[in-house]
Amino acid sequence: MGTDPISLIISTFAQLYIHIMLVRFLLQISGADYYNPLSQSIVKITQPVLTPLQRLLPKVGRIDISPLITAFVLVVALYCVLLLIKGYALQEGLGIVLLSSVAYTINAILNIYFYAVIGSVIISWIAPGSYHPAPQLIMQLTEPLFKLFQKVIPSIGGLDLSPIFIFLAIQLIQSQLAQLIIRLY
Repeated sequence: MGTDPISLIISTFAQLYIHIMLVRFLLQISGADYYNPLSQSIVKITQPVLTPLQRLLPKVGRIDISPLITAFVLVVALYCVLLLIKGYALQEGLGIVLLSSVAYTINAILNIYFYAVIGSVIISWIAPGSYHPAPQLIMQLTEPLFKLFQKVIPSIGGLDLSPIFIFLAIQLIQSQLAQLIIRLY
């Protein structure tokens, strides 16, 4: 549709790595099993990039913020590279690039949670208590979010309504984020 192949390839691989970096951060926040084979794969993929930053950045409590900062820096770099490929000067739009990068990072985190909640709901219907590493990791990722919403919204007759309200909250935040981005341009 008018996107050159080089930009598409760069964008696809960069976004994939950014999402893997954000998943690592979210797994750490949720307290997911570090020894899960999928967690170990994510750590192996991201550790070479994170090692120098982990030495520089202190942990915030028990949370290593280097994956989040690395993901943000990668988004900024991606936007800068794509602007340079298209022939734009970076000096004119650096502020917009930084704000767009913040919005992209928040939106990516929300998308990860959106699809993880969908996966968690499906898993709870089809294979509750599964011992496979993928469903376990998805359930561990979403469990803190479910507990947060279940404190506010009690179950009705054994029916947990928290996923519906999680979806609404995600959609509300994403719509406000989209309006903010539109105002920037």
